[in-house]
Amino acid sequence: MRFEQIWFRYARRAPWTLRAADATVEPGATVVVLGRNGAGKSTLLQLAAGVLRPVRGAVRGRPRVVGWVPERFPADQPFTAHQYLSAMAALRGLRGDAEVDRWIERLGLGEHRHTRLSALSKGTAQKVGLAQALLVTPGLLVLDEPWEGLDAQARTLIPQIVAEVTAAGGAVLVSDHRGEIAGLPEAVRWTVADGTLHAAADRPEVPDEVVIEVAVRRAHADRTLAGLRADGHRVLGVREEQPR
Repeated sequence: MRFEQIWFRYARRAPWTLRAADATVEPGATVVVLGRNGAGKSTLLQLAAGVLRPVRGAVRGRPRVVGWVPERFPADQPFTAHQYLSAMAALRGLRGDAEVDRWIERLGLGEHRHTRLSALSKGTAQKVGLAQALLVTPGLLVLDEPWEGLDAQARTLIPQIVAEVTAAGGAVLVSDHRGEIAGLPEAVRWTVADGTLHAAADRPEVPDEVVIEVAVRRAHADRTLAGLRADGHRVLGVREEQPR
């Protein structure tokens, strides 16, 4: 998906929220959008999801299935959590409640299955919003400050879900002022400041080396060490396993 010279403002005479934003989101990429409050992060994410349309420019190549989770889930609706998710599943073309039940269980919504959305806490409502975005694996998952109001257990699920979407070939855009996902391996950082999008050209470099521990029989230790060194590997140390 590509942002091509995106300009956006909320009224004809209002200042530009975004000016000439130009960037590409590759399949399988995680993009963390950074910036101070009011800088335009949420605007950029809404443009990505198709919630807003640019005044100038275009968003090209948006995947067919987009999962959109706003910062605050619109809970003022006359449905229970289960009714809402079932309706969203039907809109996605799903039959039955298999995916609804799976996400209710995974996100710990079981005890709130029959609770009206308007009676849910912010964090629980956010879980419902997250569930609806994932009923069908999205080609693009857009998360606007997804940790807000979530309990500790649910917050740990967000990086797992992001990794699952990207492993399936989807892309993820997520705004993050808490620093919770900033350390995700290979995440691209974008910064929005003064209406300008600063997009990293490449993903951060991944270290060329990994450490692998190998257990061999004592009689083969010298030969194994020699072979590893001959192949150009660094031997960091040798230790004997203590009997249990």
